[in-house]
Amino acid sequence: MSDAKKIDRAIERFFPKRAGKEWLRKNLGINGECDIFALNKSFNAPVWDFLGRGGKRWRPVLMLLCCEAVGGDAEKAVEFAPIPELLHNASLILDDIEDNSSLRRGKPALHVAYGLDTAANVGSGLCHLPYLVVRNSGLNEKMKADLYALIAEETVKIHLGQALDIFWHKNSRIPKEGEYLQMAALKSGTLPRLAAKLGAKLGRGSEKQASALGNFAESLGVAFQIHDDVLGISGKTLGKDFGEDINEGKKSLPILHTLAVAEKKDKIRLLEIISLKKKEKNVVKEAIAIIEKYESADYSKKFAEKLINSAWKKTEKTLPGSKAREKLKMLADFLIER
Repeated sequence: MSDAKKIDRAIERFFPKRAGKEWLRKNLGINGECDIFALNKSFNAPVWDFLGRGGKRWRPVLMLLCCEAVGGDAEKAVEFAPIPELLHNASLILDDIEDNSSLRRGKPALHVAYGLDTAANVGSGLCHLPYLVVRNSGLNEKMKADLYALIAEETVKIHLGQALDIFWHKNSRIPKEGEYLQMAALKSGTLPRLAAKLGAKLGRGSEKQASALGNFAESLGVAFQIHDDVLGISGKTLGKDFGEDINEGKKSLPILHTLAVAEKKDKIRLLEIISLKKKEKNVVKEAIAIIEKYESADYSKKFAEKLINSAWKKTEKTLPGSKAREKLKMLADFLIER
């Protein structure tokens, strides 16, 4: 069985496609009369619609690899796989609402398909379900407390990263490259970092190993974000609207690099386009042409590669030789080359 199928089965064991009275009683202590039909239609069905659209499941795979890399049993850690995956999907649902995106993974965004109220409620609810995964586990109370604290800290960080991203694309402020990278570390590096630290803790790794793996995973998340930015600039939609970042006025790394090195007239025009937030394809193509003129996509791709390679050199020194360590490097290479 593939890792993705194992993860999907673990998610369904914890959170079924159709919840019944027994699930409500066991997980939430709800014993009274409840409209199960309405609950499934307005919560479980949208969740599984979204989960069923695909996704690489690489964050929970990362968690399992980190567990194994420190000497733990990945099979025993599978029950915790829903934690990073549910949080990831929650962030996508809420991100689409905040960006007013119309598409996600080639289908109508959840708020388009089910309504803003339902999507907001589902996205918020998915942020809290991971605590039940920990509570239902057989871990000792100290370990549970450590995982509660880890989840709480990282979920706050992702909201702070999103706050920065929202402010920048709603206002004329141009962040410095370092400020962008910190935002990306909070917004896109948080869940990989959570997954890696979770895996290391479940595998009973040392604090040094957990920290190194967390930093490495954060670099993967930032690189993943940068590559998404680059793919968007290249005109590939990734199941989203064409040129979405440009017509939303987002300050991605390719755009920031262009603004830093461009001639005055090109800089002024690019700033004008991203401030207009127009969806006309000819305008978006004009912005892409300016970015390509200064080879900002290549700069961003090389930056992402250096980021991952640097983090990996520090991390591999803390891990014993194993197939899991080799797979971690392969995962990093895959994300760079995708």
